[in-house]
Amino acid sequence: MSLAMRVVRSEYTKVISTRMWWVLALVMFGYVGLSTAGISLVFGLNLGGDGGGAPGTPPGGPSFDPSALPPLIYSFASSIGYVFPLLIGALAVTNEFRHQTLTPTFLASPRRGPVLGGKLANGLLFGALYGIVGLLASVGIGALILSLLDIDPLLGESDTWALIGRVVLAMALWGAIGVGVGTLIPSQVGSIVVILAFTQFLEPILRLAASFVDVLGEVAQYLPGAASDALVGASFFAVAGPMTGPALQWWQGGLVLAGYAVLFTVLGFVTSWRRDVT
Repeated sequence: MSLAMRVVRSEYTKVISTRMWWVLALVMFGYVGLSTAGISLVFGLNLGGDGGGAPGTPPGGPSFDPSALPPLIYSFASSIGYVFPLLIGALAVTNEFRHQTLTPTFLASPRRGPVLGGKLANGLLFGALYGIVGLLASVGIGALILSLLDIDPLLGESDTWALIGRVVLAMALWGAIGVGVGTLIPSQVGSIVVILAFTQFLEPILRLAASFVDVLGEVAQYLPGAASDALVGASFFAVAGPMTGPALQWWQGGLVLAGYAVLFTVLGFVTSWRRDVT
């Protein structure tokens, strides 16, 4: 077995040897599932109730295409669930700093680059796994509710499955970004606080402001959450408050998201990863 495969396998074993990965997966499933159920019912009932008007608008308001509803619902797996692969990726690194298990790791594998590469590979793997878990909640529950409300869930459409594939890709990249953040901010408490503060408060506020200010709209599309939504191709946040200015194409969003993973990982490698850990 090659060194790279041994390192990847070792890092994989470290993650699954704790309960954190499946606890976060269960919490994610419940969070995405409840959010999907609520939004599906609200949008679906209003869509059916007003004869095709936009959800929450009075009769005669702007029209809302029913075919736009399923992608919006299914994208909940990534648009609100991305924080979970981000956290598991960061924890995979910060747990080692916190419990000082990096010392035996580096003694067994003195070349630190391959060790970090193994963590990135597992960040992508578990990010994709969390994407599947999120899709089981958003697509499973959302499609069921839409069907009960006589709205076509569009599961027979190739565009729907392309969106599902892009959700898995986006979540995999979020897992890699989490590894980069954990490497850059090795303090477990510090990295969690930064992740939650940015994803739950700072970026949503910036994206809301970007829906009113043209200059901010041109910049905010390169924020990681906005790039993720562009990669997926649908997002509840885009409907709630679309940003001004041109939007990124899906492949551009993917490149921006991958760029964040590379940037944070390289910065973390240069700063904290190369330091003494004893």
